[in-house]
This record gives sequence, C-alpha cells and structure tokens, in this order.
Amino acid sequence: MNNPIIHIQNLSHRYSRNWAVRDINIEITKPGIYGLLGSNGAGKSTTMNILCGVLKPTSGSVTIGGVDLLTNPVDAKKRIGFLPQQPPLYLDFTVVEYLTYCAQLRLMPKASIPAALEEVLERTGIKHFSERLLKNLSGGYRQRAGIAQAIIHQPDIVVLDEPTNGLDPNQIVEVRKLIREIAEGRVVLISSHILSEIQLLSDEILMIENGQLVFADSMDAFNNYIAPNSLLVVLDKAPVIDVLLAGIPGVSRAENLGNKRFRLYFEIDDGIAEKVIATSMQRGWGLREITVEKQSVDEVFKQLTKRAKEG
Repeated sequence: MNNPIIHIQNLSHRYSRNWAVRDINIEITKPGIYGLLGSNGAGKSTTMNILCGVLKPTSGSVTIGGVDLLTNPVDAKKRIGFLPQQPPLYLDFTVVEYLTYCAQLRLMPKASIPAALEEVLERTGIKHFSERLLKNLSGGYRQRAGIAQAIIHQPDIVVLDEPTNGLDPNQIVEVRKLIREIAEGRVVLISSHILSEIQLLSDEILMIENGQLVFADSMDAFNNYIAPNSLLVVLDKAPVIDVLLAGIPGVSRAENLGNKRFRLYFEIDDGIAEKVIATSMQRGWGLREITVEKQSVDEVFKQLTKRAKEG
C-alpha cells in the first residue's frame, strides 16, 4: 500500500496559552491542486508553516510520502517546495545564480543541477531572462522565479502562499496556467484570501476556521455545500411584492431588482420553480426567464465560517 502524499494527524499548536490549531487531520493521497482557505487568525498560516517544517507543532504528526517531518526533517523537506507570500529573492543575484544557490540549499547533487536549471527555466518561462538581475525583473517574472526555486528539486508537494498576489490580470492568467502545469503528477497546495482564485484553480478544498478543519472535499462539493435558496425571475406583468409573495407557496421573501427582474427566496426546494411557472401562467404575469441561483463561493465561505464559530 502506498503512503499518503501528505498525512497530518491530530495536529495542534498553541502560542502561549492560545491554541492556533486543534486536532487537525488531513490526508492527501493523489496529485492535484488543493486550496487552503481560512479567515485571518483561523490557523491557516500556522498549518502551512508546520507542513513546510518552518514551525514545530505542540503535538501531532506530519508525514510526507511516509517520511516523518519531525524525526527526519531533512529527508521530508527534500520532498517539499515552498513559495511564501513574499518570494525569498536575492535581488542582486541573476536568475541563474539565484536558482543555482536554491538548488544547493536543497542538497541537490552537483552534477544534476545544470539539467534541473535548464528544465525549470524553460518550464517557468524565464529562460530568456536567465542572466538578468532579479531586481530588474517585473513583478510577474519575479513571481515566476519564486515558483522556479520551489520546484527546481522536483518535489512531491509544492506549497504556494498567495501566488497571484500583486500581479496584473495578464500575469495572473499566466501564473494560473503555470500552476496547473506544475500540478500534473504532484500535489500543489495553494493558500489565498481571494476566494474566486481558489475556485478557479482548485480541485479540492481544505478550510480551517477557529483552529479546526471544517471542510475537506472537492470544489464541486464546496460550491454545493449549501443548497441554492433563491430564484431569479423576469416577469413582463409583475404584481406588487405582497401579491407575488402571497401567490406562490414556499416563497419566503422577494426583492424587486428593477427592469422586470425579481429575486425570490425559499427555504426548501420542493418544486419551487414549477410552482412559480404554474402560478405565473394562472395569473398572467408573463414569465420570460427563471434561473435557480447557485450560492457564490463567497457565500458558502461565510456560511461555513458562521457554522464553525457557532459550533
């Protein structure tokens, strides 16, 4: 039986008297992009720092491909690539000098470094800037250099903290494409406070709130965690709101959005769309359009955060 790529068991850590994370259990067994979510102070950064070997936990264990991070940190860290929110760049180095230095820090065999350099420069699209000083690169290319140092040693796991932070729209698209390519055959763990970014990139979601893991499932499951609770309708001959509410069983609230558009809220979807269609035909409201609205990723995040705090 193969070892999990990442196995975190009963992980807890506290600063002074305050627990940052409590009894977190995570198991990742297949490659892909995993989005790590959490509000400020939720324990997300603490978990990332422990996973990357930057911080020693108060209790619990972390294994990387079966290697215990606490008892065998050097071997475990060889399997991890890490890009912090602020890329750890030495700006007076050229790109090649910097990546060579990073390869040496990873204890890569000297003979293997030239080929690894060639591959990572090509893969990250910075080969044509290889002799340029890092301080003379744009923000987007500095970010690429930061990603290059995280993958030069071909790690099993790449951890990226806010990888598109501060980039312009074109650079964001390019970095997203690069991240998807990197994730082929390995685990990429992305932390971001931009929920739409996580939604666009991630295959799976891990959410930490109040120091506890409150969600671990696919992106689709995250989006559908809370059932849709509203309909968007367009009515040619709409009645006043009170009549609209009284006329459709199950509708709890209605909003007039203007331009003949209304949002109808419901608690339970017991064929509510069919009821709206039937009532509109009976009353002559002239239904032109009806759409079941899906919860936005932001709304799901808010609801999960609220449930974690209440629980």
